[in-house]
Amino acid sequence: MRSLTLLQINDTHGYLEPHPCLFWEGSGLTHRMGGGLARIASVLDQVRRTAVGAVVTLDSGDTIHGTYPAVHTRGEAIIEPLNLLGLDAWTGHWDFAWGIDRLSEIAGRLNYPFLACNCYDTATGKLAFPPTRLIEREGVRIGIVGIAATIVDKTMPKHFSQGLRFTLGNEELPGHIAHLRGEGRADVVVALSHLGFPQDVKLAGEVSGIDVVLSGHTHNRLHEPFMVGKTAIIQSGCHGDFVGRIDLEIDRADVRVVGHQLIPVDDTFTDHPAVFAAVEQTMVPHRQLLAEVVGHTATDLNRATFLESTMDNLLLGAISEAAGTGIAFSNGWRYGAPVPRGPIRLNDLWNIIPGNPPVSVVELTGQELRAMIEQNLEQSVAADPYRQMGGYLKRSVGLRLCIKLENPRGGRLQELFALGQPVQPDRLYHAAFVTEQGVPAKVGRNRRDLEMSAVDALRRYCQGHTPVAAELRGDTVVV
Repeated sequence: MRSLTLLQINDTHGYLEPHPCLFWEGSGLTHRMGGGLARIASVLDQVRRTAVGAVVTLDSGDTIHGTYPAVHTRGEAIIEPLNLLGLDAWTGHWDFAWGIDRLSEIAGRLNYPFLACNCYDTATGKLAFPPTRLIEREGVRIGIVGIAATIVDKTMPKHFSQGLRFTLGNEELPGHIAHLRGEGRADVVVALSHLGFPQDVKLAGEVSGIDVVLSGHTHNRLHEPFMVGKTAIIQSGCHGDFVGRIDLEIDRADVRVVGHQLIPVDDTFTDHPAVFAAVEQTMVPHRQLLAEVVGHTATDLNRATFLESTMDNLLLGAISEAAGTGIAFSNGWRYGAPVPRGPIRLNDLWNIIPGNPPVSVVELTGQELRAMIEQNLEQSVAADPYRQMGGYLKRSVGLRLCIKLENPRGGRLQELFALGQPVQPDRLYHAAFVTEQGVPAKVGRNRRDLEMSAVDALRRYCQGHTPVAAELRGDTVVV
Protein backbone atom coordinates (compact mmCIF):
# COMPACT_ATOMS: atom_id res chain seq x y z
CA MET A 1 0.00 0.00 0.00
CA ARG A 2 1.40 3.40 -1.04
CA SER A 3 0.20 6.90 -0.19
CA LEU A 4 -0.10 10.10 -2.21
CA THR A 5 -1.19 13.60 -1.18
CA LEU A 6 -2.22 16.10 -3.84
CA LEU A 7 -2.22 19.80 -2.93
CA GLN A 8 -4.13 22.31 -5.04
CA ILE A 9 -4.29 26.05 -5.49
CA ASN A 10 -6.57 27.55 -8.14
CA ASP A 11 -7.82 30.94 -9.31
CA THR A 12 -5.38 32.93 -7.17
CA HIS A 13 -5.79 35.80 -9.69
CA GLY A 14 -2.50 37.52 -8.87
CA TYR A 15 -3.26 38.02 -5.17
CA LEU A 16 0.15 38.34 -3.55
CA GLU A 17 -0.90 39.40 -0.04
CA PRO A 18 -3.62 38.68 2.53
CA HIS A 19 -7.00 40.28 1.79
CA PRO A 20 -10.60 40.15 3.04
CA CYS A 21 -12.28 36.79 2.36
CA LEU A 22 -16.06 36.37 2.37
CA PHE A 23 -17.74 33.66 4.43
CA TRP A 24 -21.45 32.89 4.56
CA GLU A 25 -22.93 32.32 8.02
CA GLY A 26 -26.44 31.65 9.26
CA SER A 27 -27.00 35.36 9.89
CA GLY A 28 -25.50 36.55 6.57
CA LEU A 29 -21.99 37.22 5.37
CA THR A 30 -18.83 38.03 7.28
CA HIS A 31 -15.22 38.77 6.37
CA ARG A 32 -11.96 37.35 7.62
CA MET A 33 -8.46 38.11 6.40
CA GLY A 34 -6.83 35.30 4.44
CA GLY A 35 -4.70 34.29 1.50
CA GLY A 36 -1.30 35.63 0.53
CA LEU A 37 1.47 33.68 -1.18
CA ALA A 38 3.72 33.72 1.92
CA ARG A 39 1.03 31.98 3.98
CA ILE A 40 0.21 29.60 1.13
CA ALA A 41 3.88 28.61 1.11
CA SER A 42 3.69 27.83 4.83
CA VAL A 43 0.58 25.67 4.33
CA LEU A 44 2.31 23.72 1.57
CA ASP A 45 5.47 23.25 3.62
CA GLN A 46 3.55 22.07 6.66
CA VAL A 47 1.74 19.40 4.65
CA ARG A 48 4.96 18.29 2.99
CA ARG A 49 6.56 17.84 6.42
CA THR A 50 3.67 15.88 7.93
CA ALA A 51 2.09 13.93 5.06
CA VAL A 52 2.74 10.22 4.77
CA GLY A 53 4.06 9.25 1.34
CA ALA A 54 4.44 11.31 -1.80
CA VAL A 55 3.25 14.93 -2.10
CA VAL A 56 2.52 16.69 -5.41
CA THR A 57 1.46 20.36 -5.59
CA LEU A 58 -0.49 21.68 -8.58
CA ASP A 59 -2.03 24.98 -9.74
CA SER A 60 -5.25 24.91 -11.77
CA GLY A 61 -4.65 28.38 -13.23
CA ASP A 62 -5.83 32.00 -13.31
CA THR A 63 -2.55 32.75 -11.59
CA ILE A 64 -0.64 35.69 -13.08
CA HIS A 65 -3.47 38.20 -13.77
CA GLY A 66 -6.02 39.97 -11.56
CA THR A 67 -4.33 42.61 -9.36
CA TYR A 68 -2.55 45.89 -10.06
CA PRO A 69 0.99 44.51 -9.53
CA ALA A 70 0.27 41.51 -11.73
CA VAL A 71 -1.28 43.50 -14.58
CA HIS A 72 1.08 46.48 -14.31
CA THR A 73 4.08 44.16 -14.73
CA ARG A 74 2.39 41.79 -17.22
CA GLY A 75 2.84 38.91 -14.80
CA GLU A 76 6.42 39.72 -13.81
CA ALA A 77 5.44 40.41 -10.19
CA ILE A 78 4.32 36.84 -9.64
CA ILE A 79 7.28 34.92 -11.06
CA GLU A 80 9.75 34.94 -8.14
CA PRO A 81 7.17 34.15 -5.42
CA LEU A 82 5.74 31.32 -7.52
CA ASN A 83 9.17 29.80 -8.02
CA LEU A 84 9.50 29.54 -4.23
CA LEU A 85 6.25 27.57 -3.74
CA GLY A 86 7.59 24.23 -5.00
CA LEU A 87 4.80 23.68 -7.52
CA ASP A 88 4.87 20.77 -9.99
CA ALA A 89 2.66 22.04 -12.87
CA TRP A 90 -0.02 24.60 -13.81
CA THR A 91 -2.53 25.38 -16.52
CA GLY A 92 -4.49 28.55 -17.26
CA HIS A 93 -7.11 30.97 -18.57
CA TRP A 94 -6.53 34.67 -17.74
CA ASP A 95 -2.87 33.73 -17.91
CA PHE A 96 -3.22 34.20 -21.70
CA ALA A 97 -4.07 37.91 -21.21
CA TRP A 98 -0.85 39.15 -22.87
CA GLY A 99 -0.79 36.57 -25.65
CA ILE A 100 1.05 33.35 -26.32
CA ASP A 101 4.52 34.91 -26.52
CA ARG A 102 4.33 36.47 -23.05
CA LEU A 103 2.79 33.39 -21.48
CA SER A 104 5.46 31.19 -23.07
CA GLU A 105 8.16 33.52 -21.73
CA ILE A 106 6.76 33.41 -18.19
CA ALA A 107 6.24 29.65 -18.35
CA GLY A 108 9.86 29.25 -19.43
CA ARG A 109 11.07 31.20 -16.40
CA LEU A 110 9.06 29.18 -13.89
CA ASN A 111 10.66 26.05 -12.48
CA TYR A 112 7.66 23.86 -13.35
CA PRO A 113 5.75 23.41 -16.66
CA PHE A 114 2.57 24.91 -18.06
CA LEU A 115 0.43 21.99 -19.33
CA ALA A 116 -2.40 22.12 -21.88
CA CYS A 117 -3.53 19.15 -23.95
CA ASN A 118 -6.16 21.30 -25.68
CA CYS A 119 -4.27 24.44 -26.84
CA TYR A 120 -3.03 24.39 -30.45
CA ASP A 121 -0.90 26.65 -32.61
CA THR A 122 -3.18 27.50 -35.54
CA ALA A 123 -0.26 27.88 -37.96
CA THR A 124 1.28 24.47 -37.32
CA GLY A 125 -1.60 22.51 -35.82
CA LYS A 126 0.75 21.39 -33.05
CA LEU A 127 0.24 21.72 -29.32
CA ALA A 128 1.46 25.07 -28.00
CA PHE A 129 2.46 23.60 -24.63
CA PRO A 130 3.34 20.15 -23.28
CA PRO A 131 0.16 18.18 -22.57
CA THR A 132 1.42 16.00 -19.72
CA ARG A 133 4.04 15.51 -17.03
CA LEU A 134 5.08 12.28 -15.34
CA ILE A 135 6.46 12.50 -11.79
CA GLU A 136 7.80 9.76 -9.54
CA ARG A 137 7.75 10.38 -5.79
CA GLU A 138 8.26 7.87 -2.99
CA GLY A 139 7.76 5.02 -5.46
CA VAL A 140 4.47 6.43 -6.80
CA ARG A 141 4.29 7.40 -10.49
CA ILE A 142 1.88 10.30 -11.06
CA GLY A 143 0.72 11.25 -14.55
CA ILE A 144 -0.62 14.81 -14.90
CA VAL A 145 -2.66 16.04 -17.89
CA GLY A 146 -3.27 19.80 -18.21
CA ILE A 147 -6.53 21.19 -19.64
CA ALA A 148 -6.62 24.95 -20.20
CA ALA A 149 -9.87 26.94 -20.27
CA THR A 150 -11.69 26.16 -23.50
CA ILE A 151 -13.29 29.63 -23.55
CA VAL A 152 -10.02 31.52 -24.19
CA ASP A 153 -10.73 31.71 -27.96
CA LYS A 154 -14.52 31.85 -27.59
CA THR A 155 -15.51 34.53 -25.08
CA MET A 156 -12.29 36.29 -24.07
CA PRO A 157 -10.80 39.33 -25.88
CA LYS A 158 -9.29 38.29 -29.22
CA HIS A 159 -5.69 39.12 -28.31
CA PHE A 160 -5.75 36.39 -25.63
CA SER A 161 -5.92 33.68 -28.26
CA GLN A 162 -4.26 35.19 -31.32
CA GLY A 163 -2.61 32.30 -33.17
CA LEU A 164 -4.24 29.70 -30.90
CA ARG A 165 -7.16 27.27 -30.99
CA PHE A 166 -8.71 25.61 -27.93
CA THR A 167 -10.74 22.43 -27.62
CA LEU A 168 -12.51 20.88 -24.63
CA GLY A 169 -9.77 18.28 -24.24
CA ASN A 170 -12.25 15.41 -23.94
CA GLU A 171 -11.19 13.90 -27.27
CA GLU A 172 -7.47 14.20 -26.52
CA LEU A 173 -7.58 12.87 -22.96
CA PRO A 174 -8.01 9.12 -23.67
CA GLY A 175 -4.82 9.02 -25.73
CA HIS A 176 -2.79 10.87 -23.12
CA ILE A 177 -4.17 8.69 -20.31
CA ALA A 178 -3.35 5.53 -22.27
CA HIS A 179 0.22 6.80 -22.83
CA LEU A 180 0.71 7.71 -19.16
CA ARG A 181 -0.67 4.40 -17.93
CA GLY A 182 1.09 2.34 -20.60
CA GLU A 183 4.53 3.62 -21.50
CA GLY A 184 4.62 5.91 -18.46
CA ARG A 185 3.45 3.18 -16.03
CA ALA A 186 1.53 5.81 -14.04
CA ASP A 187 -0.08 4.59 -10.82
CA VAL A 188 -2.30 7.68 -10.59
CA VAL A 189 -3.64 9.97 -13.34
CA VAL A 190 -4.57 13.56 -12.43
CA ALA A 191 -6.45 15.96 -14.72
CA LEU A 192 -5.28 19.51 -13.94
CA SER A 193 -8.21 21.47 -15.34
CA HIS A 194 -9.47 25.00 -15.82
CA LEU A 195 -12.68 24.05 -17.60
CA GLY A 196 -14.94 24.70 -14.61
CA PHE A 197 -16.68 22.39 -12.14
CA PRO A 198 -19.80 21.54 -14.21
CA GLN A 199 -17.63 20.83 -17.26
CA ASP A 200 -15.25 18.67 -15.23
CA VAL A 201 -18.15 16.61 -13.89
CA LYS A 202 -19.32 15.85 -17.44
CA LEU A 203 -15.75 15.20 -18.57
CA ALA A 204 -15.16 12.71 -15.76
CA GLY A 205 -18.29 10.85 -16.81
CA GLU A 206 -17.13 10.64 -20.43
CA VAL A 207 -13.46 9.78 -20.02
CA SER A 208 -12.34 6.75 -18.06
CA GLY A 209 -9.01 6.36 -16.35
CA ILE A 210 -8.86 9.68 -14.43
CA ASP A 211 -8.33 9.21 -10.71
CA VAL A 212 -8.56 12.86 -9.62
CA VAL A 213 -9.65 16.08 -11.32
CA LEU A 214 -8.19 19.24 -9.80
CA SER A 215 -10.80 21.69 -11.05
CA GLY A 216 -10.59 25.46 -11.47
CA HIS A 217 -12.37 28.46 -13.02
CA THR A 218 -15.74 28.43 -11.22
CA HIS A 219 -14.43 29.34 -7.71
CA ASN A 220 -16.24 26.50 -5.91
CA ARG A 221 -15.33 25.79 -2.30
CA LEU A 222 -15.80 22.02 -2.30
CA HIS A 223 -15.68 20.80 1.30
CA GLU A 224 -15.59 17.19 0.15
CA PRO A 225 -14.67 15.52 -3.15
CA PHE A 226 -17.42 15.18 -5.75
CA MET A 227 -17.36 11.62 -7.02
CA VAL A 228 -18.14 10.62 -10.61
CA GLY A 229 -17.79 6.85 -10.50
CA LYS A 230 -14.26 6.32 -9.20
CA THR A 231 -13.06 9.81 -10.19
CA ALA A 232 -12.76 12.39 -7.40
CA ILE A 233 -13.14 16.08 -8.25
CA ILE A 234 -12.01 18.88 -5.94
CA GLN A 235 -11.92 22.66 -6.28
CA SER A 236 -10.55 25.06 -3.67
CA GLY A 237 -12.19 28.48 -3.84
CA CYS A 238 -10.32 31.48 -5.26
CA HIS A 239 -7.80 34.25 -4.57
CA GLY A 240 -5.64 31.83 -2.56
CA ASP A 241 -8.15 31.81 0.31
CA PHE A 242 -7.77 28.02 0.57
CA VAL A 243 -5.41 25.18 -0.27
CA GLY A 244 -7.08 21.93 -1.29
CA ARG A 245 -5.68 18.63 -0.01
CA ILE A 246 -6.73 15.17 -1.14
CA ASP A 247 -5.12 12.01 0.25
CA LEU A 248 -5.01 8.78 -1.74
CA GLU A 249 -4.02 5.20 -1.12
CA ILE A 250 -2.77 3.12 -4.05
CA ASP A 251 -2.97 -0.68 -3.99
CA ARG A 252 -1.81 -1.90 -7.39
CA ALA A 253 -4.47 -0.62 -9.84
CA ASP A 254 -6.85 0.49 -7.08
CA VAL A 255 -6.77 4.19 -6.09
CA ARG A 256 -8.92 5.23 -3.13
CA VAL A 257 -9.64 8.61 -1.55
CA VAL A 258 -8.88 8.40 2.17
CA GLY A 259 -9.05 12.07 3.13
CA HIS A 260 -9.77 15.60 1.96
CA GLN A 261 -9.36 19.05 3.51
CA LEU A 262 -10.19 22.55 2.32
CA ILE A 263 -7.48 24.32 4.32
CA PRO A 264 -8.16 28.03 5.11
CA VAL A 265 -5.07 30.16 4.48
CA ASP A 266 -5.44 32.28 7.61
CA ASP A 267 -3.35 33.74 10.41
CA THR A 268 -2.85 30.36 12.04
CA PHE A 269 -0.05 30.07 9.46
CA THR A 270 3.00 32.32 9.67
CA ASP A 271 4.51 33.94 6.62
CA HIS A 272 7.15 31.91 4.82
CA PRO A 273 10.23 34.19 5.16
CA ALA A 274 11.61 33.85 1.61
CA VAL A 275 8.22 34.22 -0.07
CA PHE A 276 7.32 37.14 2.19
CA ALA A 277 10.57 38.90 1.22
CA ALA A 278 9.91 38.31 -2.49
CA VAL A 279 6.36 39.65 -2.22
CA GLU A 280 7.51 42.64 -0.18
CA GLN A 281 10.11 43.53 -2.80
CA THR A 282 7.44 43.36 -5.48
CA MET A 283 4.91 45.45 -3.55
CA VAL A 284 7.13 48.28 -2.26
CA PRO A 285 6.96 50.39 -5.46
CA HIS A 286 3.14 50.20 -5.46
CA ARG A 287 2.15 50.54 -1.81
CA GLN A 288 1.75 54.31 -1.58
CA LEU A 289 -0.27 54.48 -4.80
CA LEU A 290 -2.59 51.61 -3.91
CA ALA A 291 -3.15 52.74 -0.29
CA GLU A 292 -4.90 55.98 -1.34
CA VAL A 293 -8.40 56.20 0.14
CA VAL A 294 -10.77 57.24 -2.66
CA GLY A 295 -14.05 57.05 -0.74
CA HIS A 296 -16.13 54.95 1.62
CA THR A 297 -18.77 52.30 1.07
CA ALA A 298 -21.92 51.77 3.12
CA THR A 299 -22.38 48.42 1.35
CA ASP A 300 -20.31 45.26 1.57
CA LEU A 301 -18.95 44.94 -1.97
CA ASN A 302 -18.50 41.48 -3.46
CA ARG A 303 -19.17 39.30 -6.50
CA ALA A 304 -20.49 36.35 -4.51
CA THR A 305 -24.02 36.28 -5.96
CA PHE A 306 -25.17 34.98 -9.34
CA LEU A 307 -28.02 37.24 -10.54
CA GLU A 308 -26.38 40.54 -9.61
CA SER A 309 -23.69 41.69 -7.21
CA THR A 310 -22.97 44.70 -5.06
CA MET A 311 -19.46 45.11 -6.48
CA ASP A 312 -20.80 45.29 -10.02
CA ASN A 313 -23.62 47.61 -8.98
CA LEU A 314 -20.88 50.04 -7.94
CA LEU A 315 -19.04 49.56 -11.24
CA LEU A 316 -22.24 50.00 -13.27
CA GLY A 317 -23.14 53.17 -11.40
CA ALA A 318 -19.70 54.58 -12.15
CA ILE A 319 -19.65 53.80 -15.86
CA SER A 320 -23.25 54.85 -16.50
CA GLU A 321 -22.60 58.18 -14.78
CA ALA A 322 -19.36 58.66 -16.73
CA ALA A 323 -21.15 57.99 -20.03
CA GLY A 324 -24.39 59.80 -19.18
CA THR A 325 -26.52 56.74 -19.96
CA GLY A 326 -29.29 55.18 -17.92
CA ILE A 327 -28.30 51.68 -19.08
CA ALA A 328 -24.94 49.98 -18.55
CA PHE A 329 -23.42 46.51 -18.83
CA SER A 330 -20.45 44.64 -17.44
CA ASN A 331 -19.50 40.99 -17.57
CA GLY A 332 -20.39 38.53 -14.81
CA TRP A 333 -16.80 38.21 -13.59
CA ARG A 334 -16.17 36.14 -10.48
CA TYR A 335 -12.76 37.55 -9.47
CA GLY A 336 -12.24 40.48 -7.11
CA ALA A 337 -11.65 40.22 -3.36
CA PRO A 338 -14.56 41.62 -1.33
CA VAL A 339 -14.48 45.15 0.11
CA PRO A 340 -16.12 45.32 3.56
CA ARG A 341 -18.06 48.42 4.60
CA GLY A 342 -15.66 51.24 5.27
CA PRO A 343 -12.84 52.86 3.32
CA ILE A 344 -12.35 52.11 -0.37
CA ARG A 345 -8.74 52.22 -1.48
CA LEU A 346 -7.35 52.55 -4.97
CA ASN A 347 -6.16 48.96 -4.65
CA ASP A 348 -9.80 47.88 -4.32
CA LEU A 349 -10.73 49.62 -7.58
CA TRP A 350 -7.95 47.81 -9.43
CA ASN A 351 -9.12 44.51 -7.95
CA ILE A 352 -12.63 45.20 -9.26
CA ILE A 353 -11.45 45.65 -12.85
CA PRO A 354 -7.70 45.00 -13.12
CA GLY A 355 -7.51 45.37 -16.90
CA ASN A 356 -8.72 48.99 -16.54
CA PRO A 357 -10.43 49.18 -19.94
CA PRO A 358 -11.96 52.39 -21.28
CA VAL A 359 -15.60 53.15 -20.59
CA SER A 360 -17.40 52.55 -23.89
CA VAL A 361 -20.82 53.41 -25.32
CA VAL A 362 -23.00 51.71 -27.91
CA GLU A 363 -26.48 51.87 -29.42
CA LEU A 364 -28.56 48.71 -29.26
CA THR A 365 -32.01 47.89 -30.58
CA GLY A 366 -34.50 46.28 -28.26
CA GLN A 367 -34.26 43.13 -30.36
CA GLU A 368 -30.47 43.09 -29.87
CA LEU A 369 -30.90 43.56 -26.13
CA ARG A 370 -33.15 40.50 -25.92
CA ALA A 371 -30.87 38.37 -28.09
CA MET A 372 -27.75 39.39 -26.12
CA ILE A 373 -29.40 38.54 -22.79
CA GLU A 374 -30.69 35.19 -24.07
CA GLN A 375 -27.21 34.30 -25.32
CA ASN A 376 -25.72 35.23 -21.94
CA LEU A 377 -28.30 33.12 -20.12
CA GLU A 378 -27.39 30.13 -22.28
CA GLN A 379 -23.69 30.65 -21.65
CA SER A 380 -24.35 30.86 -17.90
CA VAL A 381 -26.91 28.09 -17.21
CA ALA A 382 -26.98 25.81 -20.28
CA ALA A 383 -28.25 22.32 -19.52
CA ASP A 384 -25.18 20.94 -21.31
CA PRO A 385 -22.18 22.00 -19.18
CA TYR A 386 -19.98 22.17 -22.28
CA ARG A 387 -22.12 25.09 -23.49
CA GLN A 388 -21.58 27.04 -20.26
CA MET A 389 -19.01 29.64 -21.24
CA GLY A 390 -19.85 32.62 -19.09
CA GLY A 391 -19.26 33.55 -15.49
CA TYR A 392 -22.20 34.76 -13.47
CA LEU A 393 -25.16 36.45 -15.17
CA LYS A 394 -24.28 39.54 -17.21
CA ARG A 395 -24.48 42.60 -14.96
CA SER A 396 -26.72 45.52 -15.92
CA VAL A 397 -28.30 48.68 -14.63
CA GLY A 398 -31.38 50.35 -16.13
CA LEU A 399 -32.96 47.01 -17.08
CA ARG A 400 -35.43 44.74 -15.33
CA LEU A 401 -35.45 41.08 -16.33
CA CYS A 402 -37.95 38.33 -15.53
CA ILE A 403 -36.40 34.98 -16.36
CA LYS A 404 -37.13 31.26 -16.13
CA LEU A 405 -33.82 29.52 -15.65
CA GLU A 406 -35.25 26.04 -16.26
CA ASN A 407 -36.42 26.89 -19.79
CA PRO A 408 -34.49 25.79 -22.89
CA ARG A 409 -32.11 27.93 -24.91
CA GLY A 410 -33.77 31.02 -26.36
CA GLY A 411 -36.83 30.83 -24.12
CA ARG A 412 -35.62 31.99 -20.71
CA LEU A 413 -36.28 35.76 -20.91
CA GLN A 414 -39.96 36.26 -20.10
CA GLU A 415 -40.14 40.04 -19.66
CA LEU A 416 -37.64 42.84 -20.32
CA PHE A 417 -37.98 46.46 -19.26
CA ALA A 418 -35.60 49.36 -19.95
CA LEU A 419 -35.77 52.49 -17.80
CA GLY A 420 -39.11 51.30 -16.45
CA GLN A 421 -40.80 50.70 -19.81
CA PRO A 422 -41.29 47.50 -21.86
CA VAL A 423 -38.46 47.12 -24.36
CA GLN A 424 -39.53 47.84 -27.95
CA PRO A 425 -37.84 45.68 -30.62
CA ASP A 426 -37.00 48.50 -33.04
CA ARG A 427 -36.20 51.24 -30.56
CA LEU A 428 -32.55 52.30 -30.09
CA TYR A 429 -31.18 52.22 -26.55
CA HIS A 430 -27.97 53.99 -25.53
CA ALA A 431 -25.79 52.00 -23.15
CA ALA A 432 -22.40 52.21 -21.46
CA PHE A 433 -20.23 49.13 -21.06
CA VAL A 434 -16.73 47.88 -20.30
CA THR A 435 -14.94 45.32 -22.52
CA GLU A 436 -16.35 43.14 -25.28
CA GLN A 437 -17.44 40.72 -22.57
CA GLY A 438 -19.92 43.40 -21.49
CA VAL A 439 -21.33 43.97 -24.99
CA PRO A 440 -19.96 41.63 -27.70
CA ALA A 441 -18.33 43.32 -30.71
CA LYS A 442 -20.90 41.91 -33.14
CA VAL A 443 -23.76 43.65 -31.33
CA GLY A 444 -24.90 47.26 -31.77
CA ARG A 445 -23.70 50.29 -33.69
CA ASN A 446 -21.88 53.58 -33.10
CA ARG A 447 -19.53 51.99 -30.61
CA ARG A 448 -16.85 54.24 -29.22
CA ASP A 449 -14.49 54.47 -26.28
CA LEU A 450 -14.65 57.45 -23.96
CA GLU A 451 -11.53 59.23 -22.77
CA MET A 452 -11.99 57.76 -19.33
CA SER A 453 -10.86 54.42 -17.96
CA ALA A 454 -12.96 52.21 -15.73
CA VAL A 455 -10.73 52.80 -12.69
CA ASP A 456 -10.88 56.57 -13.19
CA ALA A 457 -14.68 56.37 -13.49
CA LEU A 458 -14.83 54.37 -10.25
CA ARG A 459 -12.53 56.81 -8.47
CA ARG A 460 -14.62 59.81 -9.54
CA TYR A 461 -17.85 58.06 -8.58
CA CYS A 462 -16.55 57.05 -5.14
CA GLN A 463 -15.26 60.56 -4.46
CA GLY A 464 -18.53 62.15 -5.59
CA HIS A 465 -20.95 59.83 -3.80
CA THR A 466 -19.15 58.79 -0.63
CA PRO A 467 -20.34 56.85 1.20
CA VAL A 468 -21.43 54.88 -1.85
CA ALA A 469 -24.40 52.53 -1.67
CA ALA A 470 -24.62 49.56 -4.02
CA GLU A 471 -27.15 47.22 -2.46
CA LEU A 472 -28.72 44.40 -4.46
CA ARG A 473 -31.65 45.91 -6.36
CA GLY A 474 -33.50 42.76 -7.35
CA ASP A 475 -33.82 43.87 -10.97
CA THR A 476 -33.32 40.30 -12.20
CA VAL A 477 -36.29 38.23 -11.05
CA VAL A 478 -36.41 34.46 -11.37
CA VAL A 479 -40.09 33.61 -12.02
